[in-house]
Amino acid sequence: MTTQTMRAKYVNPFTDFGFKKIFGEEASKPLLIDFLNSLLPTENRIKTLSFKNPEQLGASEADRKAIYDIYCESEKGEKFIVELQKAKQNYFRERTIYYSTFPIREQAEKGEWNYNLKAVFCIGILDFVFDDEDEAEAERKEVVHVVKLKNGHNKVFYDKLTYIYLEMPNFHKTESELETRLDQWLYFLKYLEDFQSIPHLFQEEAIFTQAFETAALAKLSPEEMDSYEYSLKVFRDLKNVMDYAIETAVKEAVETAVKEAVETAVKEAEEKTKEAVETAVKEAEEKAKEAVETAVKEAEEKAKEAVETAVKEAEEKAKEAVETAVKEVEEKAKDAVEMAMKEAEEKAQNDMKKVAKSLKDNAIEISIIMATTGLSSEEIEKL
Repeated sequence: MTTQTMRAKYVNPFTDFGFKKIFGEEASKPLLIDFLNSLLPTENRIKTLSFKNPEQLGASEADRKAIYDIYCESEKGEKFIVELQKAKQNYFRERTIYYSTFPIREQAEKGEWNYNLKAVFCIGILDFVFDDEDEAEAERKEVVHVVKLKNGHNKVFYDKLTYIYLEMPNFHKTESELETRLDQWLYFLKYLEDFQSIPHLFQEEAIFTQAFETAALAKLSPEEMDSYEYSLKVFRDLKNVMDYAIETAVKEAVETAVKEAVETAVKEAEEKTKEAVETAVKEAEEKAKEAVETAVKEAEEKAKEAVETAVKEAEEKAKEAVETAVKEVEEKAKDAVEMAMKEAEEKAQNDMKKVAKSLKDNAIEISIIMATTGLSSEEIEKL
């Protein structure tokens, strides 16, 4: 859905301000509890929670600190870190693992302690996908990824540390396809900024009614609106940087493909020309050898009748045979070279058309395809 020509009515939840407005304020606790419960196993469901300081200091001033988007604790003492990540980041998984060490270490008690820890959950809402090449296609398309510490037999070794990653670009369900509470939250988060009114599905849901009221731009104070506009600008600037990086990567891929196609065509043409010349020379040598042998044989037979006549005829026939062989060699070599060049040109033309078709199928502008492949617009349109 797109509402580019309409003014947004709700905050963008992928901005720092929007995310914390919906989930990170005291009044938003019911929303955060409902969202977390849609992700958690039944035994870990939350009834109440309290916000904790999102800034975690190291053991000393020299140690690196951690700043969470949201950090809270349930009535059972379980810890929850909720992070919104707008752009792909090197070592993001390592960062979440590092973050999870703080709520573990803060549970240490002075004096005698049996090391019995409360569960820790790290939840990442990602506006990108991990692109793990070693995953199966079905796994790469999943929205929810749950990670636990397991042993060599793929059995859970420690069940009190859980990482949950939500890859939002993989969520494509429509309103009519929503089945679970988590589906509803993912749909709400992904399309909130585009909504002009509360969808019918959410109108009878008190928790989502509160969520839409909390996210309404019309209810923000002037100071909150200023903070949101700044947060939105940061989000859009970051998105523009990512879009430019993707566009540059596509352009580089096209240039590489064209260069490889041309190099391959030239290499194949050189190989075919070399083979044609070698074949022509070999055939010429064989025909010359056959012609000489024939002339010698005829000369020997005619020598019995007249040595002088036979020698003369042998010289003439040998000369004619050699000239004929040389001429045939030249003609065959010329034909072979011309044919090889023609095949090379046709191969290069076909390769260019393949490149052009691939670019056209990927909706690249015709002017760019013409500049890249050297084909005319008419040739491209026929592909």
